[in-house]
This record gives sequence, structure tokens and C-alpha cells, in this order.
Amino acid sequence: MMKLYLNESTDPYFNLAAEQVLLDTEDEPVFMLWRNDRAVILGRNQNAYAEINRPFAEEHGIAVVRRLTGGGAVFHDLGNLNFTFIVPREDCPELDFNRFTRPVADALRRLGVPAEISGRNDLTAEGRKISGNAQCVYNGKVMHHGTLLFSADLSEMAGALRVDPEKMRSKGIGSVRSRVGNLSDYLPGMDVPELKRILEDSILEGQDEHAERTCFSPEQTAAAERLKRDKYAAWDWTWGASPAFGKTVKKRFPFGGVELSYESEHGILTEARFRGDYFGILPTEQLEEALTGCRLVREELAARLRDVGQYIHGASPEDIAEMFEQ
Repeated sequence: MMKLYLNESTDPYFNLAAEQVLLDTEDEPVFMLWRNDRAVILGRNQNAYAEINRPFAEEHGIAVVRRLTGGGAVFHDLGNLNFTFIVPREDCPELDFNRFTRPVADALRRLGVPAEISGRNDLTAEGRKISGNAQCVYNGKVMHHGTLLFSADLSEMAGALRVDPEKMRSKGIGSVRSRVGNLSDYLPGMDVPELKRILEDSILEGQDEHAERTCFSPEQTAAAERLKRDKYAAWDWTWGASPAFGKTVKKRFPFGGVELSYESEHGILTEARFRGDYFGILPTEQLEEALTGCRLVREELAARLRDVGQYIHGASPEDIAEMFEQ
């Protein structure tokens, strides 16, 4: 049975905390549509200082929040509609974006939007990105969430996000603004609340007759407020996870961009950190711990990186070991 959670909050800190609460408390499949006030939502593995134009964000009152999933930074405002699917891990043993983006794309096409699934994790319309998506495995469940650009302020998006020039060169693009488009261009006369109602009905129509709408319980709401205070609105989670290091190397791969920062003493790694818009099943902190104390010798690094694909999906030990030599 799928549960559709009704969420009217526009607080980005609360909403990301609420997703984690659902991962902690729900055993049934979950779907939720929600909106955030102006915010940049960082991928779990990204360097906040490299991705965010912090003076612009502070001047314009744009929140910065780190999420549980990998992938790149996205801009949210009330012109966005965000969606979340949560299913048990046994129902989705591998990262599978099409499974969750397909019903959204199908619903948009029924409305006349030429939506297509594109690349690793995007939905596009006539070549313009209208939706970015991300996934993670957490607490025995898979969470997939995405954002739909409906009438987003593209000038604030361009101002708040620093575009990685390596990413731009590899994809042949000139700016953030040239890559994205709003659904309102295809749906004149519609607003975000109406689109939300249509998508709710469309997603539930694909479920069995026992699918139900529900709200957060008082206990779930209280837990989300605690997580908001102690984690998602805390400096340690969003900014403190982006420390400076002695050397930083960035490289773009087909599976995403990887930023490696590390320090060494006498040819031995004393600390390593990975950031980027890649995806993974396991947290990269475990990989970073495994590398501590390793000599900067490719063969030894590759040996400790033998399971790197679990942390950086699509990477090989040789891909990452070579970054230490750049």
C-alpha cells in the first residue's frame, strides 16, 4: 500500500528533515509532493564553499541546506514543485532513476509537456532541463526525490549557484540559465497548486485501491522539528562538512564530477575527503577512513579503493587512484 503524505510546509530545513523522518518511521512505500521557500539544496557529497555564491545567497535571504542524497546543487523556490518516493530496499536493490521519473514524465506528457528522461538523472523538455533527481539508500530504504521547475526565478538560480566550469565544458553548455526551463511555458493558465493536485491524482491512480492520503503525526512532526534544529539547519551539517585541505583535485567522469581533497605527511595520507555530484550507496566517510594511513602509491591506493563503486557509483579503483597523482 502506498501512502501519499500531504505536506504544506515551505520551510526547506523542515522538509528535508521530514524526508528523513519518513525514512525512519515508514515501512510502506511513500509518495510526497512539497514546496520550499528560496533555498539552494546541496548534494550530500558536495563542497558548499565551491558550489554556493554565499554573499549572493545571504544578501537575498536564500537558505542553504545539505540533503541526504548525492548529485548536484539545485535551486528551490515557491515556483518549484518537489516530489519524493520512498520504497523498501528489497523493492529497488539498485539505483534506478527511470522507475521513479517515468510516472512523473508520463503525467507531464498527458498535460501536453514534451517531457523526456535525459542523461543520468534529468527530465527535459525540448532540450531544457525541467527536473533534476537524486537517490540514496538509507535505513533499509531507497529514497528518490526530484524538483520540477514550474515558474522558478531563474535569475536567482543563476546568482546563487556557482557553475563548475569543468561541468560546463564537458556538457558543452554556456550558463545555468541556458540549461533550464520552466513548465509554465508549456502550461499557461495553470499554477503550482493545480499541478500538485494533478500529479497527486496521477501517481495514486497507478497504485492499488488501498493507496491513501495521510498527514504527519504529531510524533513525526516533533521528530522533524528536532532534526531541523540539530542537523539540517546546523552549520556543522551544511558548511562544516566542507573543510579546506592541502591539495584539491577535480575531475569530470561519465558518472559525475569528483573533487578529491587530501593532506599527506611523508608520503602517507593523513586525511582525505571526497565531494562531487556523484551518487553512491554507502557514505564516502567510510572510504575516507579506509584511505587514512595509506602510502601515496597507486597500487596501494587501488587496493584500498577496491569497493569504491559502492561509494562513488560507476567509479573504478584506477579512476580514483589516478587522481592522487594529478
